[in-house]
Amino acid sequence: METVFKLKAKELDRSFIDSVKNLFKDREIEISIKPTQDETDYLLNSPANKKKLLEAIKEVKQNKNLIRFTGKEFEELYEKMLSA
Repeated sequence: METVFKLKAKELDRSFIDSVKNLFKDREIEISIKPTQDETDYLLNSPANKKKLLEAIKEVKQNKNLIRFTGKEFEELYEKMLSA
C-alpha cells in the first residue's frame, strides 16, 4: 500500500502521527518529505503555456469559444466514453 499525504507543515501534530501509526500498524514504513510545487506556478512557468492559459482565461471571461452542452448530453458523452 502506498499513501500520499499533502498537508501544511503546521498541520503536523500528534494526531497525524497517531493516524499514520494506526494505518500501517507494525509495518516498516518510509517517510519522504518535500515541499510541493504550486500547480498554478508550475503551469505558468513555461512562457508558451502561460500565454495559452492567459488567453483561455480571457476568452472565458469574454464568454468566447465556449463549448456548452446539457446535462443529458454530458451523460450521453460520459456513457459513450465508458463503452469505448
